[in-house]
Amino acid sequence: MHTRQRYWFGLALLFVLLSIGLGIWAWSSIISMQKTVDQHAVNKAVSSPVVVSPTPKHTINISAGAHLVIPAIGVDAPVELVGKNPDGLMDVPTKNRWEGVGWYKEGPVPGQAGSAVIDGHLDRPGGAPAVFWRLRDLHVGDVVSVKEKAGRTLRFKVTKVASYKPDEAPIEQIFGQKQGTFLNLITCAGIWIPAEHQTTERLVVYTKLVP
Repeated sequence: MHTRQRYWFGLALLFVLLSIGLGIWAWSSIISMQKTVDQHAVNKAVSSPVVVSPTPKHTINISAGAHLVIPAIGVDAPVELVGKNPDGLMDVPTKNRWEGVGWYKEGPVPGQAGSAVIDGHLDRPGGAPAVFWRLRDLHVGDVVSVKEKAGRTLRFKVTKVASYKPDEAPIEQIFGQKQGTFLNLITCAGIWIPAEHQTTERLVVYTKLVP
């Protein structure tokens, strides 16, 4: 090989070796940087506490002998679980038919997020007062409490009192409100219609949990 050819061949070989070296160095630097970033992420995750929303504890055990207490109208009534009647409507209490109230067991428990619902009779056969005879006398701001047999109590404040025709009651508003913690009370109102076996109105008292 001529001297000039050997010179150019050596120069080309040196260039190739330098290119390979630079490539290896660059790749090593990238890997090192990635490891550093990953390690910082791990350190941050370890040092930062995980925030877990607490499980709601403000609920009442209805089956443990709870009472509905409404001082403003003199109510202190045992609460029982009720479901739906054969017509698909919310049933009424049967254990203490006239003095007791029924909590709708297919909805939230009082104190749980959503709309808990309790119903009771307005009067007895013949017109004598029943548990919710004076429910219409409640006003915004009055206190409604649900109390366990052991003494634990949740307090709600009345936010609205409204009457509706039976086929115009806002079912979603009464049973389906989820943005808050509510307890809604229902009874009959208006005039009794013998042919229809019902009254002309439904009275609903809306209440909201006191923080």
